[in-house]
Amino acid sequence: MNEDVHRDKLLNLLQVQPGQDLSPDISALVEAARACHGDSVRAVLFYGSCLRTGNVHEGLADFYLLVDDYRSAFKTRTLAFFNQLLPPNVFYLEVPFEGHVLRAKYAVLTLADFRNGTEHWFHSYLWGRFSQKCGVIYAQDQLVTHQVQEALACAVMTFITRTLPQLESPFTARDLWAKGLSLSYRAELRTEQPDKAARLFDADPEYYQKLTDAALADMSFTVSAEAGVTGPSYRVQISTQARRKSSTGWRIRTLQGKVLSVLRLLKGLFTFKGGVDYILWKIERHSGARVEVSPALRRFTPLALVIIFWRLFRRGAFR
Repeated sequence: MNEDVHRDKLLNLLQVQPGQDLSPDISALVEAARACHGDSVRAVLFYGSCLRTGNVHEGLADFYLLVDDYRSAFKTRTLAFFNQLLPPNVFYLEVPFEGHVLRAKYAVLTLADFRNGTEHWFHSYLWGRFSQKCGVIYAQDQLVTHQVQEALACAVMTFITRTLPQLESPFTARDLWAKGLSLSYRAELRTEQPDKAARLFDADPEYYQKLTDAALADMSFTVSAEAGVTGPSYRVQISTQARRKSSTGWRIRTLQGKVLSVLRLLKGLFTFKGGVDYILWKIERHSGARVEVSPALRRFTPLALVIIFWRLFRRGAFR
């Protein structure tokens, strides 16, 4: 079986969710987000916990808006500049819907930067996220749909290629995803519980098993599979030098990610309405840690951020 057949199999697994099949509540959020950026939006991706549960009435829906360029996507040059300098810009959205308030967080990125980030970025910010299951819930045309699918395939391949040297043989698909997601979580200022990586695989094991098989068949490493009771196990031939290089890369990635995460949060505080409240809610939701911030301190957003993170760090909220 040639490489094109392997890649086609991988692309076929990355199903596009048609826009006409969207529930009215998700459609309301997507349309409101698109309206903020006009005709520049080429595609919208839906990912995260609300995608897995199908419930956007509890929690916060997560979207990525892929645009043609930053200047046309924003009304101010300042936002366009910072989105290009430190992508992506992240925004908070509230939409009244049938007597309720729907909430979403969405990021803005050009389609070109999205493709580059899933294939070439050293840091796992994009390929770690979009190796996971997501829905393409809007695309401008079939060409854009294909470009997004190609980028998602790149994310899977990059994720697995950079995870394999960190695994001991034999390993299962579940081991691979749990390890890779844990590494990518640690490369950000994440507050996730330690078992979340394995739970993501367990939410749809058949999908991730098929994704693993398709990707491993297209690897540059030599991979062999053995049948097992609960699924195949794999062995991969990777040199000691390559494994050491991979470990060094992940250590650098982790340090880099902590710095980038703080910078993105600082930037995000000025694009979010109620940014301090959002960060407190997000951290409590994922870690159970709660920090009280006085009304006086809330008026000084950067100082409040420093104090919040120092208190949470002392409590061990970040893993």
